[in-house]
Amino acid sequence: MTSQRFPANLKEVVAIIRSAAEAGMSIAPQGGGTRADHSVAETAISTTGLTGITAYNPAEMVMTAQAGTPLSEVEAVLAANGQMLAFEPMDHRPVLGTTGEPTIGGVFAANVSGPRRLTAGAARDSLLGITFVNGLGDVVKAGGRVMKNVTGLDLVKLLAGSRGTLGFITEVTFRVLPVPRATETVVIAGLDDAHATAAMATAMSLPVEVSGAAHLPFTVVGRFLSGALPEGAATVFRLEGLPHSVAARTEKLTAALSAFGPIHWLGEPESHVLWREIRDATPYASARAKPLWRVSVAPTAGHQLMNALRLHTGVDAFYDWQGGLIWLQMEADPEADFLRRAIKQLGGGHATLVRAPKHLRKAIPAFEPESPAVAALSARIKASLDPHGIFNPGLMG
Repeated sequence: MTSQRFPANLKEVVAIIRSAAEAGMSIAPQGGGTRADHSVAETAISTTGLTGITAYNPAEMVMTAQAGTPLSEVEAVLAANGQMLAFEPMDHRPVLGTTGEPTIGGVFAANVSGPRRLTAGAARDSLLGITFVNGLGDVVKAGGRVMKNVTGLDLVKLLAGSRGTLGFITEVTFRVLPVPRATETVVIAGLDDAHATAAMATAMSLPVEVSGAAHLPFTVVGRFLSGALPEGAATVFRLEGLPHSVAARTEKLTAALSAFGPIHWLGEPESHVLWREIRDATPYASARAKPLWRVSVAPTAGHQLMNALRLHTGVDAFYDWQGGLIWLQMEADPEADFLRRAIKQLGGGHATLVRAPKHLRKAIPAFEPESPAVAALSARIKASLDPHGIFNPGLMG
């Protein structure tokens, strides 16, 4: 990037984007700068001048905030009212070594979702309304209390996760939930990946409302909770809610899983630390020169993918989302072609290169290449919202 702009209000955003469209200049919307920069745009437009919570009624459990509002500010206001962002967005700074402050607009633009996605959905599922500026410099509002859906598309869902390729988000309205009154984690010790997959499938099939299911193989388990988990692999399940309900569901889950292996339990303080570390992929924060992938596959296919990779290259990994999300650290080469080919052979999914040395990031597509049909649909949507292609060129696909 050759320049950076910091608009202080919506009017300035519109002026900058219209000027860029007229000049044919490519631009990249930017939040707090805490995630990897994959853009090749000529200039960045920051949301950090667009801050403030503009509407919040705790009784309605809905908040509206300008896109550049720091995530920490949003979470602090919610916490003071006993509420939270249900999708518990990841903090990328530990694994990427970035600074800055995550913003609420950036969270939705990247659809950043943590372990509770299993039950609460992704970030986009909490997004109710959005205001953004399209590639012509027009202000578009969709969802929430105002609807102006000019394309006939679900703009709220399209902009969430679009990574700044479709428009510049200036304001978001989203749903929040009460903070659980109690939290407990059930731990099965010593399972290999295949048996852990079976245990997680069993847990998720029970009416006990598991809000987190992850497997931490023996190669990585010692880097969680400062090594306080039982020795060997740990397969972990989170239960949240009212104290008496959590106690009853924990007892039921323990009985159902006892045949898989020894059971341990973590109380509230340790549970919060563990699931934050799972959310932020904390074990991979200390080796930032090593490539790190975020891989999404069917929950039953994760351990099969790892078996294939271990026969081919040195890897370290752990599983979230019942095995459907794999945090995968390579020793040296990202092995992008082999990884994506193996995913395809196991029924499909996608792999995002979260971290790699700069020369490798330039040579490897960070995001999973789209199929021809999906690419054609994406191109039509892009042409509708950004006809001159000024937003984040080269990032789609």
